[in-house]
Amino acid sequence: MFALRTVCTHVVTDTARDTHRHRPAAPTPSRKAPTTVSVTKKGGDVATREAYGKALAELGGERSDIVVLDADLSGSTKTGQFAKQYGDRFFNMGVAEANMIGVASGLASTGLTVFASSFAMFAAGKAFEQVRQEVALPVANVKICATHAGITVGEDGASHQVLEDVAIMRVLPNMRVFVPADGLETEQVIRAVAASPGPAYVRLSRMKVPMFLPEDHVFEIGKISTLRAGDDITIAATGTCVVHAVQAAELLAEKGYSARVLNVCSIKPLDVETLVTAAQETGAFVTVEEHQRVGGLGSAVAEVVAEHAPCPVRRLGMDDRFGESGKGEQLMEHFGLTAPSIAGAALELLGQSS
Repeated sequence: MFALRTVCTHVVTDTARDTHRHRPAAPTPSRKAPTTVSVTKKGGDVATREAYGKALAELGGERSDIVVLDADLSGSTKTGQFAKQYGDRFFNMGVAEANMIGVASGLASTGLTVFASSFAMFAAGKAFEQVRQEVALPVANVKICATHAGITVGEDGASHQVLEDVAIMRVLPNMRVFVPADGLETEQVIRAVAASPGPAYVRLSRMKVPMFLPEDHVFEIGKISTLRAGDDITIAATGTCVVHAVQAAELLAEKGYSARVLNVCSIKPLDVETLVTAAQETGAFVTVEEHQRVGGLGSAVAEVVAEHAPCPVRRLGMDDRFGESGKGEQLMEHFGLTAPSIAGAALELLGQSS
């Protein structure tokens, strides 16, 4: 009779061995994005996934400890740009997101800085157990950069329009959560997380958005940027909604109201001080996100305000429902996430608080 035995084999390739041997010292942790020349141009429309791909490829030329994993979607997530230039440090893990996260954690345990990408629905949804157990729990140096998030995925419809990922990720200990507003900020976020050891979740869009942030904009982990001063009400937005928040403030100005606009890219860690100051000085908040109203930016702001400076808060987002198929901008308008709807919510809130 034959006896069955389980055999575990660990293979170290020459490529992996050489990458590890010649890896430079880990960078000094930094909260600010390292200074660099922007790889995207001011004034055009750029999807944040595109800016991610360009920034990642640029980083690959600067640091040999950067490795990238993708779940057979490199053309869509834009990691293909890195793969073309640094194929020995790129791994297509196939349609197996859970395995990709496990491998990412293993590579990170050798001292490498690992970027793992897929659609947000799969990175945060299918692979949640592995993200919790193998990235957040051991504080692995893995950066999960998830594209095609929110309703702006558009025609792909409700099955792919993940609206829960920020809530899922920000509840995890040790996990940091970032949602850049445009291409410039995306570049800075990618550089900042690469320079700061530990887990990170970066939410990226499929739809192109204007490059509207000022050229001197500087992203810093755990900090909110104030895009517009105001004393009557605060509009706090994240990701693709930030440009609409700025436009809403302009509409309110036409009616004689002064709206403060906050770009909350760093959802976790959250800039509590800036939120509390805004609540105390303006007395009312509107939050805007292409995510469920529960668990995302709106919840994070409401938690801070309730504990430190109670004031009215109106949360705009998906109201306990899934998305629909359609063009991204049309869906944003349909679900009340564009400037007229934001300004309208602010006016209602100003009427209640006056």
